[in-house]
Amino acid sequence: MKLPAIALLAIGLSACADPINGQTGAPRLAGGACEGCEAVLEYGSRRLRPVDTLPDFRDSGQGIRISGTVYESDGQTPAEGVVLYVYHTNGEGLYAAPATATGWARRHGAIRGWVRTGSDGRYTFYTLRPGVYPSRAAPAHIHVTLMERDGAYYWLEDYYFDDDPLLTAKERTPAAPRGGSPGVLRLQPEGALRVAERNFILRKNLPR
Repeated sequence: MKLPAIALLAIGLSACADPINGQTGAPRLAGGACEGCEAVLEYGSRRLRPVDTLPDFRDSGQGIRISGTVYESDGQTPAEGVVLYVYHTNGEGLYAAPATATGWARRHGAIRGWVRTGSDGRYTFYTLRPGVYPSRAAPAHIHVTLMERDGAYYWLEDYYFDDDPLLTAKERTPAAPRGGSPGVLRLQPEGALRVAERNFILRKNLPR
């Protein structure tokens, strides 16, 4: 029996959901254009956790831990099953990738990871503080893409560091930061680590 086109489309979309990691709908870009945001989908078949350690963490450098809570659009209810994809440069300011890299790893480099919020909306990732681009054209930063449980994914303002001399007013005080927070972190000492928190609100300041 030949299925109507609309039925085939529905089957295709449902097949793209990921119940293992809490995704109930087909992935779709939201909030305007974003080059590379689809890398949020490149975790493959792994079961994502609220905590992840990026591949560089055991290397030489300043270890950092970044945590936070993701809230539903009301700004109060913890959002479970939200995926955050993060990536950044190495200590030399380069997105270095092995010759065997595939997909967006060829552009984003090897230092990347995924976390999925728990029932409390919390996420945590461990990594090293990234380096500044060799051109010094921008402050050191960590890129972040968020995917909601219904499959909508979009970019958020990068994580920055408040002691970075390259920071400008654009990074410190954006007019309407996506997710509700501008992203400038004040790292605090905790043993050998430096730690900070950043919270997000789903769809906050996201263009329609």
